[in-house]
Amino acid sequence: MTVRATAPVTSCRDVPWPRARELAHAAPAPLPARQVALTWAAGLTLAEDLCARQPLPAFDTAAMDGYAVAGSGPWLLSARAVRAGATEVPAVLAEGEAVEISTGAQVPRGAQAVLPLEHAVRAGATVRGPLSAPGKHIRLVGEDAVAGACLAPPGTRVGPALLGLAAACGHDTLPVRPRPRVRILVTGDELIRSGRPAPGQVRDALGPLLPPLVHTLGGAVTDVRLVPDHPVGSLATVVLTTSYDSEVIVVTGSTSVGVTDQLRRLLAEHGARWVVDAVAVRPGHPQLLAQLPDRRWIVGLPGNPYAALTAAHTLLAPLLAGLTGRPLPTLPRIRLTGDITTAPGRTRLIPVSWDGATARPVGGHRPAFLHGSALADALAAVPPDWQPQTPVPLLLLTG
Repeated sequence: MTVRATAPVTSCRDVPWPRARELAHAAPAPLPARQVALTWAAGLTLAEDLCARQPLPAFDTAAMDGYAVAGSGPWLLSARAVRAGATEVPAVLAEGEAVEISTGAQVPRGAQAVLPLEHAVRAGATVRGPLSAPGKHIRLVGEDAVAGACLAPPGTRVGPALLGLAAACGHDTLPVRPRPRVRILVTGDELIRSGRPAPGQVRDALGPLLPPLVHTLGGAVTDVRLVPDHPVGSLATVVLTTSYDSEVIVVTGSTSVGVTDQLRRLLAEHGARWVVDAVAVRPGHPQLLAQLPDRRWIVGLPGNPYAALTAAHTLLAPLLAGLTGRPLPTLPRIRLTGDITTAPGRTRLIPVSWDGATARPVGGHRPAFLHGSALADALAAVPPDWQPQTPVPLLLLTG
């Protein structure tokens, strides 16, 4: 089992955007592993190496329908056909002999190659055809993997192909790290959940946005709740008195220092350990990451929807990766074109389209406006010293 290297975690304010991602990823220890059936493992993360419990293939296997042949032809059919799934050991072939064989069947000892059915001419008990090179159309025992070979490391996300690989290796269960449980608290007296807002009201965009994003990032949402700004202390009541059914609490809004912003006061009054206290990024500067004494993680996102989205990719995504034992993703660097304005001292996150070679801004990305990100392929992280046409890191938007 490999050991995951982590960077030292320190309390930082106005952290550069790349460093904020690193700190959020390094802050947590991975959640304890558990064994789950393959049926329930999709989307989780391997906690240990996935190793082959037997050689793959486990026996010399026919790769084509045809005839297993020994020596040069013509060949005399010497035994009954060998079919896939037959468990008895087929008879040994002598020089000049052949046996009909199906794809996936066990190749008899003594066979030199498999003559494909379409290349064979059968006349009674005799088979003719071109002589194949030794081993042709035979998958040899262990040629894909020897017994004990480690085929996927810890931190690998379990997808359909890995599930199939695990089954082929002889596994019925997998050691995995579970999805971190995430509670979402959306703050604001002005928010409503349905219908057209009246003057002074705002329709909640983050309640619908965050749960599928959390799922895509590897978490599991336990609750989504609107929390009013008044009375003062309402946020603390929800955070401190609710059941401990989550490792992560995401709070949207209430991250700044205004009269109605409660989160920083809550963290200060209850002895939280700070990891990131604001990020040098635009939008989303007042985002934060801290840990309560009861070990629950608090991720503070701005209340403006687009700023909250960029902050979730900055702090929440790496935190969830760290909790599941996944590595911090290396971001592709793509050439960026278009009319770009940099932000002195801050990274700018802007929605872009990406054709595989070049990224271009799509617009519509004011802090409260999700139009651009709804149409974009990725968020481009434009550093303060960016020069036109130079590559920038891309955060891919997968959902």
